Formats: sequence, structure tokens, C-alpha cells
Amino acid sequence: MKVVLFCGGLGTRIRDYSENIPKPMVPIGHHPILWHVMQYYSQYEHNEFVLCLGYKANIVKNYFLNYKITESSDCIISDFGSKVEIIGERPPDWQVALVDTGIWRNIGERLFAVKRFVENEEIFLANYSDGLTDAPLRDMIARFKASGKIGCFLAVHPPVSFHLAEFDQSGTVQRIRSSNQSDVWINGGYFIFRKEIFEYIRDGEELVLEPFNRLIETGNLMAYKYEGFWRAMDTLRDRQVLEEMVERGETPWRPQAIIKNRAAQ
Repeated sequence: MKVVLFCGGLGTRIRDYSENIPKPMVPIGHHPILWHVMQYYSQYEHNEFVLCLGYKANIVKNYFLNYKITESSDCIISDFGSKVEIIGERPPDWQVALVDTGIWRNIGERLFAVKRFVENEEIFLANYSDGLTDAPLRDMIARFKASGKIGCFLAVHPPVSFHLAEFDQSGTVQRIRSSNQSDVWINGGYFIFRKEIFEYIRDGEELVLEPFNRLIETGNLMAYKYEGFWRAMDTLRDRQVLEEMVERGETPWRPQAIIKNRAAQ
């Protein structure tokens, strides 16, 4: 299945990290977070990507034009650097379509702009480029196929806690509780779509608003509830959390970590 990744946003809440690179290229460890997202899909043998570019699209294009597999693989170098041998399993051979979908387009418009790349796919995947998870994609796809629905998204609990207040019409507080004690779920991305999704998108619409409400009205949207690891990099604090995890060797979203976790279950 092809994977559409939305990489064109301005990333204003994390812009203080750097004005020179777009949000998908902000590094987590030695690699951009976009690389980590693509590695997640590769472990499930989905290696065809369509990147919807926008803000500083040239930075993303240059990254892939100058991509070196030795940066993410162990290797043996000889003949003064003219001979390079990859040690162990070779990294996946990605096929990447780099499409400039404009700076000011929203997610729905970006998806429609790359329709020609996926309109012949019975089912395709889509995602933001700034969120990491270890969700079992094969199971998610299998449930989606069995449902017969047109759209699906990963439903997760908010990664930060906040206090929920319940009160009556006079303002008298009836209850205060942590969000961890509630049944609050949010959209975590990791979408799965049938090609019919394009019939539900109108010009200028945001994907998860009007189109999703149309899917809901026809009973064609499902959520895959997941309580395992999920974290989006919306702010500098989010990046710091992910960076600290990498420094500790805690990378549940990486292929080897997922394999180990499942073997232990």
C-alpha cells in the first residue's frame, strides 16, 4: 500500500527550534522525525511514499536527493572511501514521490492534490509526519478491511494530563478529575482510506472536519483504539521528551523494539 505523508505545515509551535528547517526535518536522535515515521511503515513492507510538501519543500527534497544509506546502517569502508560495504540487513529501498502541495493548503487540500498518486489504490495509508507509535499496523489494516468502511484513524489518549471539570448551570462544580481517569480519545493520525474518500472531500475543506463528518453520517468512519505508545511532536517540550527517550535507548516505534515487545508478549 502507498503511504501519503503530510509534510507541508508551518509548524509554528516548534518554530523556535529552527527557522531554517520544516517540522518533519527536526531531528530525533540522528535522524529527522520524518525518517522515523517512514521506518515505521517500512517494517510492515510499505515502502512507497507520497510526501505532500509545502513550507521549505526544498529542504525535504534535498534530504532525499542526497540520502546516504550509510548514515543509518553499519558499514565497512575501504580503498580510502571508494568502496563501501553494508553490514547486516540493507535498509529498505524507498520509492518517494516529492510533491509540492503549497504552503497554505490544509490537510484535506493536500490529500486531494496528490489524488492522482493513489486513486487507483483500493486502500492506501496516510499520516501526519510528526507522530510516533508502536501500534500494530497489520491488525489495524485487517480490522479496517473487515469493517468495509471508507476511513479509519488511530484513536489514542492525550499524552499529557489535564483536569476535567464538571459543573451545573449555576457554575457549582460537581466533580474534578484527571483526564487519565476519563474516556477521552483524540485523533492520533495513522489513517487508512479506501479510494472513495475523495468523494467526501470538497474544495478547501479540512480532512478531519467536513469530510469526516460526512463519513460519520453514512456510517463509514471507524476508530482503532490504542492504549500503547503514541507521541506527537507538537512543541519543543514534545521534542525534548522524544530526544531523551532516544538517549536512553527507549525507541518503541523502531522496528527492532516492536519485534522485541511482541516476542515478550
